[in-house]
Amino acid sequence: MELKQLEYFMTLSQELHFTRAAEKLGITQPSLSQQIRLLEHEVGMPLFDRIGKKTMLTEAGKALQHHGYNVFHELSQVRAVISELQGLKRGTLKIGALLTVVNYLLPPTVMGFHNRYPNIELSVLGLRTGEIYNGLLQNELDLGIVFLPMEHEELEAIPLYKEHLALAVCVDHPVAQASFVTLDILKETPSVLLPNTYFLRQIINEHCRSLAFTPQPVLEMTTMESIITMVSKGVGVTILPKAYLDYIDHPQIRTLRIQNPVLTTQIGLVYRKNKHLCAASRVFMEQLVSTVKNKSLL
Repeated sequence: MELKQLEYFMTLSQELHFTRAAEKLGITQPSLSQQIRLLEHEVGMPLFDRIGKKTMLTEAGKALQHHGYNVFHELSQVRAVISELQGLKRGTLKIGALLTVVNYLLPPTVMGFHNRYPNIELSVLGLRTGEIYNGLLQNELDLGIVFLPMEHEELEAIPLYKEHLALAVCVDHPVAQASFVTLDILKETPSVLLPNTYFLRQIINEHCRSLAFTPQPVLEMTTMESIITMVSKGVGVTILPKAYLDYIDHPQIRTLRIQNPVLTTQIGLVYRKNKHLCAASRVFMEQLVSTVKNKSLL
């Protein structure tokens, strides 16, 4: 079994579409099909079921996919160790971070790291928690910054700080001059919230259930920028991390404390347990912790 064939198989197992997988790999679809047929001949079993236009993994394919992740994980470990032997003069570091922290938390760490180690190729991607977990498990990310708690047998978490959630309202809203609000405001006032699949929304829902009601937003939107736009135009109120709201400092929005109950989330660093933490990862983690302390977030 050639490594290139395994790479082709892993890409197809994620895309489950020959044309998309071929485009991602930069080869033709017939070439991909030929390599998969050769691989299936070598293992002696079909790896994919092709039903009409649908492509699905067989049990043999699922087994190969599982071990394939481990193969590429070990290869990334070797690269990390070799890179570390060369010092922090070259290499790559890929970070997946929550969209809420990309702007206000990461810039000082990213700039400090880049200034000290300009030859390290650093990538910071704004992602959702689930996407970060998948990226770590599939060795597409080195570190993740996510909401905690996190329970996964292959991932390790380091708590960073607690983040307060706050209410954002238009400056012309009737409650805009209040010193604080209670969560009951979501029962009485139109709101614009993230969808139920988002961790922040789930936290809001959980606290609302403890008060015997379910929030019924007039709009659900998937980006904070779009939510902020709607709030600034008076469509409804929203709940987002206070640090994010303070950072954007929108002139048409007032931020109010929420009491009874106080809503908080835990932000933490996550990485794969059996992954070699290269020098670049360790230095970035140290600088991030230093940034958190300097911002008095701990």
